[in-house]
Amino acid sequence: MKHTKKITLLSIVLALAVIACNRTPVEDENSDIRVIKGLYSYGPEIRSFTDCDEGREYWVADSAKTLELAYNDLKFEKPYIPVYIEVEGRVVKSDSTTVTANFDSTLVVTKVLKVTREIPDGPCN
Repeated sequence: MKHTKKITLLSIVLALAVIACNRTPVEDENSDIRVIKGLYSYGPEIRSFTDCDEGREYWVADSAKTLELAYNDLKFEKPYIPVYIEVEGRVVKSDSTTVTANFDSTLVVTKVLKVTREIPDGPCN
């Protein structure tokens, strides 16, 4: 009986050791956050961002929950009017089963730095 308990305990310890050694490190979600500048359009069905430097268009996920509020504070009479924004965020692959499927990437906004009606001269204009 004692021999069986020792074997069982040893098996459990070995299994835990194998599981612990095979764990893959979790990527830090904040490691790829960067400042991104471009044009943001918001409305009932679309939340899109166009990167001024690359010209790529992204779906926008507002994890900061402040970008839509800042856009609405500008009090546009119609939706989808582009504004210039500077945000901290990261780009991730879009989910192919949702409305974001029309965009190959999603900009996940973590912090809003600037929202303005004034679109600066340069590639955004």
